Amino acid sequence: MHGPALSGWLMVALCVTTGAYCLARMRACTGEERRAAGGEAVMGFGMASMALPTAALTPPEWSWAVYAVVFGAAALHGLLAVRRGGHHVHHLVGSLVMVYMALTMAAPAPGAHAGHTAATAGGVPVLTGGLLLYYMAYVLHTGARLVPVALPVPAPLAGAGDGGAARPPVGAGGTGPAWATRPELTLACRLSMGLATLAMLVTL
Repeated sequence: MHGPALSGWLMVALCVTTGAYCLARMRACTGEERRAAGGEAVMGFGMASMALPTAALTPPEWSWAVYAVVFGAAALHGLLAVRRGGHHVHHLVGSLVMVYMALTMAAPAPGAHAGHTAATAGGVPVLTGGLLLYYMAYVLHTGARLVPVALPVPAPLAGAGDGGAARPPVGAGGTGPAWATRPELTLACRLSMGLATLAMLVTL
């Protein structure tokens, strides 16, 4: 994180776009889907801030502690939601990964003092490797779901049995734009955040 300018700005653009889409989805959805979109918006904007190139902003040493607190609060909220059975476990994992990366970046550099250990420099290799495998699998799975596998239903058969009325998207009912609830855009948003998280983990 806070790496080369070009890759950093590309990461920032991707995460800001994702966060903005999630805000639009919040307006267009209700209930649990709205809360999930809000959590993803926080994740997108937080990742964009963490990815800012040092040429544009050199963060103070305490900024990583702030990230850890913010994402820790998001993880706590996600844990409570999981216990209620209304939140995807992946969102909780994402918040915990952000806490892990923030704490890793807050740790002193290798060799900063005699008692420094590898567990606080660049993260814990086994844990980082496991998270990389998890996000690689998540990205592949989500990307595969975006590949069309079925032919569209002919117009005369669409909505058969209910007078041909179109069914609203799951979670729809808010005041936002209709395109914000399209399932393929939601999947693309989550795929983008998965790729961004994977790129950040690689830098540890």
